[in-house]
Amino acid sequence: MQWRDLPERFGPWKTVYERHRLWSADGTRERLLQQVQAAAAGEIHWDISVDSTIVPAHQHAAGARTQPPPNERSTG
Repeated sequence: MQWRDLPERFGPWKTVYERHRLWSADGTRERLLQQVQAAAAGEIHWDISVDSTIVPAHQHAAGARTQPPPNERSTG
């Protein structure tokens, strides 16, 4: 999602972006998250789903050889 696509109820996207950037840099965002998690202890259930089919990988990321294979026949 792009910053410019935020719903209007959050206010101007530049304000939201700047606040996010500053709060991430000074640790405010992390402290807020910790407080919310502490207040909701036992009520938060994390469900994580990763779909690797949407992550393109370069052909060499699949374990391609970095050196040519050794010769099976010696030429001596």
